Amino acid sequence: MTESTEHVAEKLGVFARVGLFYRQIVSELAKVVWPTRKQLSTYTAVVMVFVTFVIAVVSIFDLAITKLVFWVFG
Repeated sequence: MTESTEHVAEKLGVFARVGLFYRQIVSELAKVVWPTRKQLSTYTAVVMVFVTFVIAVVSIFDLAITKLVFWVFG
């Protein structure tokens, strides 16, 4: 918010401030560059593959540490 907007917002009532807030949200969302369906599918697939990879790595480390702990402490 700019100083003039903040100054005006201070003079407004509660409902006017809420209305101003939502108008500003809509204004900012209009500026967003939304991904296409193909981009969204690609990004989703990349995230799923990465998460699966990280789960596999963490599981392998967990298995190795578990074996080490059982070997050390019986």
